[in-house]
Formats: sequence, structure tokens, C-alpha cells
Amino acid sequence: MSNLQIRNTISTDLARLSAIDHTIQTEYVWQLDLRREPAQVDAIFREVRLPRPVRIEHPRPAAELADIWHISPMFSAMLGEEAIGYIRFNDKLIPHAVWITDVVVAREMRMKGIARKLIAAVEAWGAQKGLRRAIIETQSKNHPAIRMIHKLGFEFCGYNDIYYPTRDVAIFFSRTI
Repeated sequence: MSNLQIRNTISTDLARLSAIDHTIQTEYVWQLDLRREPAQVDAIFREVRLPRPVRIEHPRPAAELADIWHISPMFSAMLGEEAIGYIRFNDKLIPHAVWITDVVVAREMRMKGIARKLIAAVEAWGAQKGLRRAIIETQSKNHPAIRMIHKLGFEFCGYNDIYYPTRDVAIFFSRTI
């Protein structure tokens, strides 16, 4: 995709970005098994095949994108003049790290390396600012994202069991920039 451009999001991108289908379909999830004993807590994530494919909603409403896009940095993936994806991130949450909160690509453009290019753009941005780590969050239900994150060399670094407004489990991964 030689004419793909990653650039800072501008207000005119927002209508198209909000209209992107933010859902994913999956046959697998990462299931959290939490065991508590005196002086010990064991958290185990395991990949579980679902009985049938399910459609998973994005944990943040796309309709709110226009209201929050200016709060933290955001890049758009552009194919010509058309916005086909975005990535939201923040460098104020953890010292020396960039935290990636959302990576969304239009359904018809998925599996073409666009999400990887968006992540690489954020890591380059972070390296330019002297940051040392990239952290990415995703729902435990978002198996396609988890597989991509692993392929990119990110390693599991934590979770929060009621993180999103949807009350979904968030899984965190990190790697050195």
C-alpha cells in the first residue's frame, strides 16, 4: 500500500473515522481465571475457542470520537484523501512510555498492515520524544488484536478486570521502543 500516509488527525477526518465499523469478529477470547488464596493471587489467561464466531463491540463509543479526539494525540491512516483508520495514544500516563489506547482500521482495509504502520508511527513519535517503552491495551475478547500485538513482539505486562465502560477486561502489552 504505497500511497498510505500516516499523519496527525485533523477535524475533517473525524466524520469518516467515527463512521468506521469498529466491531471485530472472533472465534477466540482470552479468558481470565482468577484464584485468590491467603497471601497469594493467581491470574491466568488462556486462549479459549468459542462455540461460534461472535461480534465484539469496540469498548469506546465511536460516536464520542469527535468529542475526545483533541484530548490526546491521534494519528490518521490516509489512503489518498480518505481516512481509513486511526490510533489514539498518550505520553502522560507513565513516565518514559507511550500508551496506545485505540487502534481502529476500516473493515475492508484490515489485514493489510495498516494497524502495524499506525503502531510503528506512534513508536517513532515516542522515540523522537525520548520515550523508551510502548504499551498497548486491548480487550481480552479482541483475539485478532492480541495475535497482531504478539507478532509485533509485545509482551503481556498486566490487566484490569473492569477497565472499560463496557466492564470488559483490558489486557496490557509492552515492548521497548
